[in-house]
Amino acid sequence: MKEYEKGLLMCSDTVSALTVTGLGKIYRIYKRPMDRIRELYSIRGRKYHHKFTALESIAFEVFQGETIGVIGPNGSGKSTLLEIIAGTLSATSGKVVRQGTVSALLELGAGFNPRFTGRENVYLNASILGIPKYMLEAKLDELFQFADIGQFIDHPVSTYSSGMYVRLAFATAISSDPDILIVDEALAVGDIRFQRKCYRRFQEMQASGKTILFVSHSIELIQNHCSRAIFLNAGNIEAIGEPKVVIQAYLEHLFGNEVQQRGEVSAGEGASAIDQADANINPARAGSASSGQVQDRCTQRRSYNPNEYRWGDRRAAIIDYELQSNSGNDQVVFESGENLKLMVYVLFLQELTDLIYGCTVKTVDGQTVYGTNTRQRAIDVSHGEAGATIVVRFQFDLNLVPGEYFISLGVALDDGERDNIAIDRRYDLIHITVSGDYGGFGLAQMNMSITEV
Repeated sequence: MKEYEKGLLMCSDTVSALTVTGLGKIYRIYKRPMDRIRELYSIRGRKYHHKFTALESIAFEVFQGETIGVIGPNGSGKSTLLEIIAGTLSATSGKVVRQGTVSALLELGAGFNPRFTGRENVYLNASILGIPKYMLEAKLDELFQFADIGQFIDHPVSTYSSGMYVRLAFATAISSDPDILIVDEALAVGDIRFQRKCYRRFQEMQASGKTILFVSHSIELIQNHCSRAIFLNAGNIEAIGEPKVVIQAYLEHLFGNEVQQRGEVSAGEGASAIDQADANINPARAGSASSGQVQDRCTQRRSYNPNEYRWGDRRAAIIDYELQSNSGNDQVVFESGENLKLMVYVLFLQELTDLIYGCTVKTVDGQTVYGTNTRQRAIDVSHGEAGATIVVRFQFDLNLVPGEYFISLGVALDDGERDNIAIDRRYDLIHITVSGDYGGFGLAQMNMSITEV
């Protein structure tokens, strides 16, 4: 890991909540169940298994009051790591030192007896967690209200939907008021309303100095709720540190693999495309560069955010943008309600078809205000010819409350699936300020009037 990725950049007076040292987990994989017995009774000590390393020499420290997000591709060892930390799975090597009480919400339904009612499972889990009966009963009403499953609390959990399951499991996990809360991807199955309730509880726990570890594939959740993040890949830590830095490393890994699989655009191809582009477009827009490097004029814009994160195979590149409004061009501050035209310039280094252009507006803490793309709008777009620049216009009203916002842009290929092939995605590329007098709260400027009648 790079020095800035090691993530142990905490003050000397911070208190450790969790220390993981040299953690490893190796599974024995057998082709057939009988092979376990054959190996056990083999006179010559013959092995009938092969080893799979789920975790290898994992080491990091979590401090009290931190919220740590764990990201990584499927099969990277995220769930295994959390299970070992929670104490529900033993490690092959290394150790975990915990300070304080731990509560965990891991795989859906873990720790619940399907034949028991919800109420009976709450008592069962409380006894496992060491919560005295009198203490639990004092919190039962609050717990049931948070779970919000009504009369089903006295029904067998085998009759529950996945959403009801996770609501009760989460409510039970936090009922002990743990010092350390560990949550796997189980919250992903809950409805939006309950997820918001859970993350509000996260914020309450953070404010009270609790420590939280959770796994999520949602970049926004990691960015919004975490003080640090861990990028886990193939059982190894690739990066630890500030969420934005770690997310960038994760995205580069994901889409870098795609580039390698399809073959990168060579320098010669890039240079040739740019030479052709210079004959067809305004050089001020595309610029010129040697060795296939495209001049990025976005960085010269006043509203450019140098902390953007960017990925894609760059067979086309977003090379410039313009903000046009009644306030003028290339402005940074706009009035609430103002109509904004965003002109995006895309240079193609290869001929591409089935294109998707997208735009997203977010708050500074990563909450999506609005986003759309040409596929969602069923808008036909022209194919991109090598060396040509296509200009895409997004026009919208800034019906937002005063504050700071980021605009993200993207070019992708429609592969017929929900997972599109990223060509050039520039998250948080543009930083704007919305001003105005507004006596309210929230995100949207609704122009609400209040009249006594």
